[in-house]
Amino acid sequence: MRIRATVAVATGALALSALAVPATQAAPAENRPGVPSYGSATHQGSAAAPKGNARAAAVAPVISKAVVNGGKPIVVGTTAVKKVSVSVTASHPAGIADADAIIWIGSSLDDPDSFGFGAPGAFKCTAASATTSTCTQTIEVDPLWLINSDSKTWNVGAWALSNDGYSVQNDKFAKTNLQRLSKITVNAAPEPVKKGGTITVTGKLSRANWETGTYKGYATQSVQLQFRKKTSTTYSTIKTVKTSSTGTLKTTTKATVDGYWRWNFAGTSTTPAVIPAGDFVDVK
Repeated sequence: MRIRATVAVATGALALSALAVPATQAAPAENRPGVPSYGSATHQGSAAAPKGNARAAAVAPVISKAVVNGGKPIVVGTTAVKKVSVSVTASHPAGIADADAIIWIGSSLDDPDSFGFGAPGAFKCTAASATTSTCTQTIEVDPLWLINSDSKTWNVGAWALSNDGYSVQNDKFAKTNLQRLSKITVNAAPEPVKKGGTITVTGKLSRANWETGTYKGYATQSVQLQFRKKTSTTYSTIKTVKTSSTGTLKTTTKATVDGYWRWNFAGTSTTPAVIPAGDFVDVK
């Protein structure tokens, strides 16, 4: 397990400073990094707009859309920083000068136990008209700062600045899901096998453990055993098997024709679906 050092907001957009910490220490909740601020002063030359300084609604920009990762869950492994697209669409009679977005969890941005991630650079705004623009960037999610219970629904906060200096922010404008990357293996044996003989299909379902930086077996999950004939392009489900307490899979079936065997995990709210390439068995 690893410890989260306190993280400062980097100059520039909404980056969090990723301090190097050992990968073998605990990650106490009190050491979570804070939530980044909106509207850095370096954003396309716009003036800084600290959280809470948005103008009255009558003159503020209107945010119509904020999309993270194309609306799909953010799937994060154990080591690689995950870069996900984010876009904010906003409008104002004077046009849009800048925008920003963060993803975060917690009760509020003022809660010291809340934390999140932001974009490491300025957003690029493209005008669709004189009043409306869509601004885009990437948000970087570093598994170094994650604990396993973070695999859940996150808030998407959005901020926009008009060309004449009015700003607006919505800390819970949208939602996004964070998931732990899953892996699955398959092996069908013996190869070759006599027609009518018994085939044993094994494998293991595992997922990212953000607290240890490794992949750990995913216990008691239903996984489908599927087969397709050598002459077919379609898999059929033969049976459903549950993983063991360590994530292993094992079952037997009869050999009838040449073909490919695979496991099919449908996924959960915290873990994405995963299907390996089929393992071919030659039936004599």
